[in-house]
Order: sequence, then C-alpha cells, then structure tokens
Amino acid sequence: MLDTVSIPEAIAWQADHAETNGAPGTARVVRALLALEDSSAATARRIHNWHGLSLRDAMPLRIAGGLHNLFLTGDEPRLEDVYAGRMTAQADVDALVRELVETYDARLMPWLDGPPQTNEAGRSASLMAALLWLADGRTTAQFELLEIGASAGINTMMGRYRYNLGGVAVGPSASRMVLEPEWRGPSPPDAEFGLVDARGSDIAPIDLTDEAQALRLKSYVWPEALGRMARIDAAIALAERMPPEIERMGAADWVERELARAPEQGVTRVLMHSIMWQYLPDAEQERITGAMEGAGERATADSPLAWITLETNRETFAHELRVRYRPGGAEEAHLANAHPHGEWVEWLGG
Repeated sequence: MLDTVSIPEAIAWQADHAETNGAPGTARVVRALLALEDSSAATARRIHNWHGLSLRDAMPLRIAGGLHNLFLTGDEPRLEDVYAGRMTAQADVDALVRELVETYDARLMPWLDGPPQTNEAGRSASLMAALLWLADGRTTAQFELLEIGASAGINTMMGRYRYNLGGVAVGPSASRMVLEPEWRGPSPPDAEFGLVDARGSDIAPIDLTDEAQALRLKSYVWPEALGRMARIDAAIALAERMPPEIERMGAADWVERELARAPEQGVTRVLMHSIMWQYLPDAEQERITGAMEGAGERATADSPLAWITLETNRETFAHELRVRYRPGGAEEAHLANAHPHGEWVEWLGG
C-alpha cells in the first residue's frame, strides 16, 4: 500500500486519518490539496508531481504544518474559522487554501522539504505502560532508554512526567507534565522500576529552548488539539531546566553504534520509537531490525534487550503498542492500542 498509492489517494488517506482522530478542520485543509491540481503555484505543482512514497513521506501533513504556521504567526487569522469548525463547506476551504498557497508560495515551499515532526508527550503514557509490563518479572527493572526519531526529545524526557495509567500512579508527583489518558481495559502492572539513562537521536532534532524551533514543532500539531499545545508548553519548561540528550544522526547509524557498546549488567537496554517507522526507508528499517536481532542473540538475563514500538497499522488505522524482549520473549507482544496523541489507551496486555 505504501509503495503504490497515488497522490490523490495519499491526500484522501491523510484527510480521513485526521478526521477519524478528532481533527475535522485539519481534514478539510488536507482535502483542499486535491483542488490545487490546476494551480500555477510552485508549491501546488510540487505536491501534485510528488516523487516517492506519498503515504510514507506524509506529504499532506508537511504542507498542513506550513499552513498552520501561517495561523500561529498571526499572518492568516482566516484559518481560525476552518480550525474552529465555523467554515465547514469544502468548497470554501478549497478556495481559501488555494489563495493561501498562491499568496505564500515561496514561504510554504520549504515545508515540503522534510517529514513532519509530530513529537507528542501523550505517547509516553503507552511507552511507560510497556516499561511497567517489562519490569513485572520479564526483564530487569532498570532501564536504559534509546529513542530513535526523537525529534525534540519530548518522549525521551518521559521519566520526568507524572502518569495515571488506569489507576497506576507513576513518576514524580510535582511534575509539570501530568498524563492521564482515558484507560480502557485492565490496568498495567504496578511494578517498581528505574531509569538509569535516556538518550535519543534524530536526523533533524528540534531544540525546544529555541523559540523559532518550538513554534515549528507546534505548527505540526493539529490545531484542534489544544491539550497537545499545553503539553508542548510543559515540555518546553522542562527542557529549559534540563534539555534532553538528542544527537543529530540517522536512526540506523545510531542504533548500530549504540548496540555495539557493551551493555551494563543489571540493566535492560530498550530501543523505543513512536509514529516514526513509516518515515524510514526500507533499507534503514532492515538495518535496524538486523542490528536488534544480532543484539538480541547476545542478550542475557543480566543484560536484556527490549524493543518498544507505538506505530500505525496502515490497514486498520490503529496505533499499536508492541514489545519484544530477549532473552525469553522473542515473540512480539501486542500490549495495547492507543490514540495517536495519547487521549486514550486500550490495554490488551493483561
């Protein structure tokens, strides 16, 4: 599906995905890209002559971020009517988006150069639940976290957040970041654990303490999601006190290098990532998988290895929390399904 989808199909898929996940205004903005096929704007021509894997590239979300940026900077307040649900006729949204693309052509074009950065603290709730599940007698209860596609490092800082996971309280009680998703199903294990380290990598990391970079990150947030904006502000405050450790490096190179280091005894090394795997080329995915398989064969009871993923099932739209660990748990466990921005978690792991 990722390799054969047409540009109109990619736009329609992304619009449906936004609408399904509570962002109808964003969905209308994305659908308006379909009406740009005959526009003379360079941005429009690039969209409709896109080369590559349209769904994997998330091209519609790239330009949606640029349009949202026009609103956040105050340059285009008319978009508020779309995002707030006051302008709902698709033809009206089509006309507005066409005007904006043609007016701000040069400004919007660079937004197509790279994938969206959709760092979201709400996903940490699922990742934390997976750590509790591992700490419940499956691996050591001390963890070294390695995050790829870390973007601004918002999830890399997950150990500094406070959680209520179906009645299970985790994390520092005084944290400015409090995550309390709607919990469906049984609670995760109430296990004791510790984080000895947390680091990440990204090909284009964002510095939360830089105002311009933080605004760019906010631009990729769907404007209907006011809670997400508040969480970014909380993450910025935490980063200003102690920034996350994020290295500028490709995911496969970084994973191979990190796994080549001798593991620490008594510590479970955890590779984790959320809503980023789709953006990696096949060759890079294969390198990471190969590196994890090799490290898994070397893992011992005193230095286990785990792989936690929260990624999109493109066939079902479900965002699935899955975990593998070695030794002793080579099979992948499907622990939960979750809202992409952490609004709810449906726990399946028992």
